[in-house]
Amino acid sequence: MISKILNVGLAIVVVILALELSQAKRANSDLQNATDATSTLNVIAQRSSIRAYSDQPVEDEKVTELLRAAMAAPTARDCRPWAFIVIKDSTLLKTIADSLPNSKMAAKARLAIAVCGDMTKAMKGGGRDFWIQDASAATENLLLAATAQGLGAVWTGIFPNEERTAITQRILNLPEHIIPLNIIPVGYPAGEATPKDKWNPENIHYDRW
Repeated sequence: MISKILNVGLAIVVVILALELSQAKRANSDLQNATDATSTLNVIAQRSSIRAYSDQPVEDEKVTELLRAAMAAPTARDCRPWAFIVIKDSTLLKTIADSLPNSKMAAKARLAIAVCGDMTKAMKGGGRDFWIQDASAATENLLLAATAQGLGAVWTGIFPNEERTAITQRILNLPEHIIPLNIIPVGYPAGEATPKDKWNPENIHYDRW
């Protein structure tokens, strides 16, 4: 009889401990989720356009993470009409800087990434130009990933400027079906960045204008 009572008591203790452990895990998970959300919002708030870079090389692993983040972006009908050119050659970077007036900082960057649209993967008909939104979403993901990894980057626009587009296609030897949306110089920042607070409630409307 005493043995049965002890067994029942032990079972109750085990159940209580299991419940407490489950609650602790849930609390830790909730805390981690809250921390991750805060970190994500902080990265968004801290992102800024970095145009000056140190001589420190950018690790290949970090470049891969930039591209992974870019390809995690939303895309219309899951077409994924993007292509990325990773530019590390210093002579090529200087050529870009000399040829494109808005990309002068590329000469001092450790690398640059050209975000392009692949028209063989773009939607057909009237939805073709959704590639621009898809590639833009990929670009923003890339910029945020750069900030999260302590890197600096800046979006330098190419398309739809016809002259810049033609120059970039020539420099990078792009086939006709690849359209460069932008070039993103990347490197470790030289100095501290000061993010801009762009919050303005006047830009917000609810339900109707």
